[in-house]
Amino acid sequence: QSQLVESGGGWVQPGGSLRLSCAASGFTLDYYTIAWFRQVPGKEREGVSCISYSGGTTNYTDSVKGRFTISRDNAKNTGYLQMSSLKPEDTAVYYCAADDRQLCGRTWYRLVARYNYWGQGTQVTVSS
Repeated sequence: QSQLVESGGGWVQPGGSLRLSCAASGFTLDYYTIAWFRQVPGKEREGVSCISYSGGTTNYTDSVKGRFTISRDNAKNTGYLQMSSLKPEDTAVYYCAADDRQLCGRTWYRLVARYNYWGQGTQVTVSS
């Protein structure tokens, strides 16, 4: 069974850091785009970041640029989202996603519906 399993969420104070992990099981992630999305109640799912097959291309939504870093370790079949300088407005359920198409291009943030594999979601709460 092909699936993505997320971990690393939790509570952190403003200015703190968390690293989210997205481990693939049942398939090899090497030739998949990996992306992270987040969602809060009453709002649409928002693109946070994406990374291409090789890691040569990354994109971020403006609100997280300079604070979040997306990466992948194909030897571990895992994608990561390193989050630093966290703000209360980063509070959301974070979902990882993967697809075997090249989706991390200019319009990456509009392609949420294209992803065929999704993690279960992990809650990130940033508060004092």
